[in-house]
Amino acid sequence: MNRRMIMMLAATGLVFGAIFGFKWFGNTMMNRFFDTMPIPPVAITVAAAQEQTWPATIDGIGTVAAVNGVAVTTEVAGVVESIRFESGHRAAEGAVLVTLDAAMDQADLRTLEAQRDLAETELARGRELYGLESFAKSQLDRAESEAAQAAARVEAQRARIGKKVLRAPFAGVLGIRQVNIGQYVSPGTPLVTLQSLDPIYVNFTLPEQRLGAIAAGLSVTASFDAFPDANVEGTITAIEPKVDENTRNVTVQATFRNPKARLQPGLFARVQIALPKSEDHVVVPQTAVSYNPYGNSVYVVQEKPAAGDRPGTAGGSKGPDLVVTRRLIKTGPTRGDFVAVIEGLKPGERVATSGLLKLRNDAAVIINNAVEPGAELAPSPPES
Repeated sequence: MNRRMIMMLAATGLVFGAIFGFKWFGNTMMNRFFDTMPIPPVAITVAAAQEQTWPATIDGIGTVAAVNGVAVTTEVAGVVESIRFESGHRAAEGAVLVTLDAAMDQADLRTLEAQRDLAETELARGRELYGLESFAKSQLDRAESEAAQAAARVEAQRARIGKKVLRAPFAGVLGIRQVNIGQYVSPGTPLVTLQSLDPIYVNFTLPEQRLGAIAAGLSVTASFDAFPDANVEGTITAIEPKVDENTRNVTVQATFRNPKARLQPGLFARVQIALPKSEDHVVVPQTAVSYNPYGNSVYVVQEKPAAGDRPGTAGGSKGPDLVVTRRLIKTGPTRGDFVAVIEGLKPGERVATSGLLKLRNDAAVIINNAVEPGAELAPSPPES
């Protein structure tokens, strides 16, 4: 009985040992296979770095500002008597916009005019008596002073009444009215905005390092997110004679024509100043650059001595193996679909322009430019 039990235990141990041994052998061989399995090459598109001559430019961002722009307000309190404009319409310089009720002021004016007339009559009588030596010089001086004060009070009242007729201080486009007939308004209450829109300014800032390269009269091109198809040409008309000590930026003002009043104060603008010279740049398509916080990089395509019959190009033709090497670069200005490479790349070197997320250092690649993304200096959307 004991012998049979020992034989059963031995047989069971052999079976389980065989199972575990087979499992271990299978896992070992599988790991060895995956460790030595060749990674298939990645299909990419490539482009050669090329040297191009670009006009030298300086880019900046700014804001559209009106040459003249105000919120029309009243200097005196009163009740709105009439509104003589339509929201959004143009107004000529001096055009009446709003009138305030001035009935009480007109009555006060008539009272002051009567007092002025009386003072002038008494002054005339005093001069006549003074000529007859029946009027003292001090009395004549007092009469002259009272007459002058009465006349001044009349002029002041007329000016007060004039302030109740609100006129456009300059020609421009009116905004949306902010008052109604019969509404009581206090001094400083905004009634409507008025903007002079042609010509119009774009104010933008540049770093102080650019101060020596700009001057009044240089050509400026501005583009606007609100109007992607509107690139307008203008000129620099003013440069702030002081650098902001907090930002080390200088404010520049450019003037643009705006006959259709499309550009309105407050719009965000991108500006580009054309400098009177050109610069040579090594450029690559922007799709070839990986932008990272620690630095921008490209994958440079290089050849290795052939290690077999692995294809180096699409279609399976024999040739040297192709691998990519990640290289840090310093980028410069952009133009259309291209970006300038200031450091790290030479003309003629080939860089990957697609499939960058699948690449790593020394990764094998094959080139398939059949689906190469286009790159233009002045791209435009296709017409629908």
